[in-house]
Amino acid sequence: MRNVLLIASLALAAAGLAGCGSSAQPSTQPTNGGSTPAATNPCKADDFKVTGEFGAAPKVEIPACKPTDELIIKDLVQGTGAEVKAGTTATVNYQLTTFSDKKVLDSSFKRGAPFDVKNVGQASVIDGWNEGLVGLKEQGRRLLVVPPAKGYGQGGQGIKPNETLVFVIDGVKVTPA
Repeated sequence: MRNVLLIASLALAAAGLAGCGSSAQPSTQPTNGGSTPAATNPCKADDFKVTGEFGAAPKVEIPACKPTDELIIKDLVQGTGAEVKAGTTATVNYQLTTFSDKKVLDSSFKRGAPFDVKNVGQASVIDGWNEGLVGLKEQGRRLLVVPPAKGYGQGGQGIKPNETLVFVIDGVKVTPA
């Protein structure tokens, strides 16, 4: 008898919850095609919103999507000067924002001192930079979304293990090899 009452109570509770779900209020949970939450879909370059002018610290909005395992490269401002090629030195300003907690961890903009990346392609920087700086032009602004395998996969320097890194990089100067 106790089991019958428990099952009846559960059935009534389920019916009550089903009744709540039929409300005329639209769902506020983002979906893809109406069935999958947006956070389960991999991020694309256009999902990231960056505001601010070249030379000034940017404001970065991290989207509600799943970080991708691919390096994302997107020119936000097409440069007009020399282009970064393998072997060149790229003088850049940058801002690093972590994907998981949306915190700015480092910014040469705020320090007021650009950073030199010598021998791009073989530089002593993360793989995401060695690959993602190639093609950037002087006076250009670029978004790099760096997966853990091309960043600091093990973490360190205030970065969590397996963190996706979001960089906005301004090409200040390109010096030939």
